[in-house]
Amino acid sequence: MARADLLLQLVQAALTRDERRVKSSVEALASEERAKRHTVLADELVRLLRQTASMEPVTPGTNSKSDGYTEVHPKRRLSDLCLPDAVLGDLQSLIEEQHRADLLRAYNIEPRHRVLLIGPPGNGKTSTAEALAAELAVPLLVLRYETVITSYLGETSLNIEKVFEEARSRHCVLFLDEFDTLAKERGDEHDTGEVKRVVSNLLMQIDQLPSHAIVCAATNHSELLDRAVWRRFQLKLEFPNPTRDQRTYFAQELRERLGMVFGRSSRTIIDKLGPISYAEIEDFFLELRRRQILSGDLEGTDDALLVRTLTNWEKRARSVHEGG
Repeated sequence: MARADLLLQLVQAALTRDERRVKSSVEALASEERAKRHTVLADELVRLLRQTASMEPVTPGTNSKSDGYTEVHPKRRLSDLCLPDAVLGDLQSLIEEQHRADLLRAYNIEPRHRVLLIGPPGNGKTSTAEALAAELAVPLLVLRYETVITSYLGETSLNIEKVFEEARSRHCVLFLDEFDTLAKERGDEHDTGEVKRVVSNLLMQIDQLPSHAIVCAATNHSELLDRAVWRRFQLKLEFPNPTRDQRTYFAQELRERLGMVFGRSSRTIIDKLGPISYAEIEDFFLELRRRQILSGDLEGTDDALLVRTLTNWEKRARSVHEGG
């Protein structure tokens, strides 16, 4: 029999439609079977590969599959994120329900699959959608508003239907960022009838999604969402701004992952940076690491480099705050 790790790698590659990994996995299986003198099986595997040689390879990372969405092969895992305990617990429950869906269905219960992520930008909503797809070993489909929303009557609803039709046919996570762009409150007197039709159609598309297709919507402005939208989501997860301790923990984890060493503690640096988001903390440390690498200071002995980076960061933050 083929090695279990190769079979698992092949299945995961097939589920995420990563054709390069499928090809390399099949080649490894063929080589192993040939070494066992299973030449008939090895030759058949090679023949099947040659039949599909004309297929366009999928580049790992991001692959634009249509005008309405971008397909992303997720890399971040839940263990890579710094999430509130309540959010992490709810996500783990959702993942378990999806993995054990057959058991639930034996009792006429479907796993939950509609998740609303709420909170200010930069605190992990997009990363959570990616991690959810990674934990389920499925692709992440990201709705592209610039191609879905048009000025032509009825065309926006049609474009949304096409994206949801694709999601219904696959085991995937469909990510709707800035969800309030589409799901605005229909009682707004300034909105046109077309906006109301788009929201109504969107709600219908969400209702029609099967439970193997997870829809994950994120918003920075939950107060703008139509009231009917709230009832559609089985999980509503809050992503507040991180506390000082959470920022420090995240910074320390990030430093260790990047292999960064320098004299000042993570707490000291975080206090200098102030109450910023996780995304901004990551941006700062990545910028500092680039400066260290380019200067040859891999051990972080140049304290002046850290001070300059902090000063530049504070100037930019002040400029943004003042609208400059």
